[in-house]
Amino acid sequence: MLIVGLGNPGPDYAAHRHNVGFMVLDRLNEALSGDWTDKKRYSMSRVRVRGSAVSLLKPMTYMNRSGNIVAERARFLNTSPEEILVVHDDLDLPLGKIRLKNGGGAAGHNGLRSIAADLGTSDFPRIRVGIGRPTRKEQVRSYVLNPFHASEQEDLQFVIDGGVEACEGFVSEGLRATQNSIHGKSFLASLPS
Repeated sequence: MLIVGLGNPGPDYAAHRHNVGFMVLDRLNEALSGDWTDKKRYSMSRVRVRGSAVSLLKPMTYMNRSGNIVAERARFLNTSPEEILVVHDDLDLPLGKIRLKNGGGAAGHNGLRSIAADLGTSDFPRIRVGIGRPTRKEQVRSYVLNPFHASEQEDLQFVIDGGVEACEGFVSEGLRATQNSIHGKSFLASLPS
């Protein structure tokens, strides 16, 4: 099993909404006492999730070129597309919502588009982490490439924990069971789940 978090490399992007996939993988890796091995084009860690061996991958090739390193590492690890779980930000979900799905289109997400192109299929599972949407379509680029607001920081920590819960559930219980446990929840600090 390979879990991929999507984001852009470097400290200038670290807190951006587009990097929530990296945030989830960093929290998961920390919770499982993993160690990142940093290479020129990716960071990787090997951990055990509820008894199962899992590789964590953060492509360091920028969002729109993520697919190349995902496909390369998947071939190296002999991992099929259905064993590649991609964690990414989703504009179509509000902050606090997390959804799991298997396959589908890219919905305008350049990281997903790149992965599908380089794998030769869009049939891989995803964890969609809601980041909300700006009021005007022309604001999307600047919205995803800016940090979460100070007022969202407490909620963000709960959302990241929810992403970790979704990853662990997918590995140990599978897609359907994890969908059933995650989809009704709100991962916000101010609301009970």
